[in-house]
Amino acid sequence: MGDERVKNEALEILGLFQAVPRLVVFDLDYTLWPFYCECRSKRETPSLYPHSKGIIYALKEKGVDIAIASRSPTPDIAKAFLDKLEIKSLFVAQEIFSSWSHKTEHFQRIFRRTSVPFKSMLFFDDEYRNIEAVSNMGVTSILVDDGVNLAKFRLGLKNFEKNSINPK
Repeated sequence: MGDERVKNEALEILGLFQAVPRLVVFDLDYTLWPFYCECRSKRETPSLYPHSKGIIYALKEKGVDIAIASRSPTPDIAKAFLDKLEIKSLFVAQEIFSSWSHKTEHFQRIFRRTSVPFKSMLFFDDEYRNIEAVSNMGVTSILVDDGVNLAKFRLGLKNFEKNSINPK
């Protein structure tokens, strides 16, 4: 499925929900792309999971801000890859640094940069411990097992809307 078709389907999915997040935060490794940055070289040409770019473009078109929270020990490679993929400028915050905090520090920085409350954020990650830690901050968090895709995107929006109606 091409980026344009994914984008249109993601826009349709967004249209199904009354409450949408103000900010969607993505992990990088095994969430937006199928590899660990630290195992790659800046000279390589990276690729995204098939639905990643279409979902990102749909969020931008809908006016929803996007950010990155990645515990990568090689932020230089991650940023080079975002540049090569021509999506780096789309993110309002890029918190890419090694950390033992299971992303809570990343989210504190994203909040300071954007002023978006945690309850207005939606987060996608492939590690359960990050999902658990960030959920405890009040962020609707979705575990992805094979990258972000339209099914996980729909689930994220559904859970976000449910949490907006019945806050914890």
